[in-house]
Amino acid sequence: MIFISRYIVPKGYLGLTIFPFVFLKTSALKEDAVLVNHEKIHLRQQLELVVLPFYLLYVLEFFVRLLQYKNWHLAYRNISFEREAYANEKHLDYLKQRPFWHFLKYLCLDGFQSGT
Repeated sequence: MIFISRYIVPKGYLGLTIFPFVFLKTSALKEDAVLVNHEKIHLRQQLELVVLPFYLLYVLEFFVRLLQYKNWHLAYRNISFEREAYANEKHLDYLKQRPFWHFLKYLCLDGFQSGT
């Protein structure tokens, strides 16, 4: 279920997924199929990890990446969950064939994604 809230979505971001909800900054973003697909990928990740462990792993990996890159944006972009979502957000049928726990493919600690 998609909700619109410019207050829940952090500054600098367009969307936020908190199972089972997707929050978008503006109602016009509902028409952005790529953004909605990105957030749906996060819903699948959260469901696979039974929700709470997803958030624990997300935060833990963010801090590992922050130590690794010493840059907030690079740390965020290199979280395995984000790497999977960004890499596949334009493939609108991705979730139909996505393997279970596929985010693990993006976990390697020495992997680098510039975020551009």
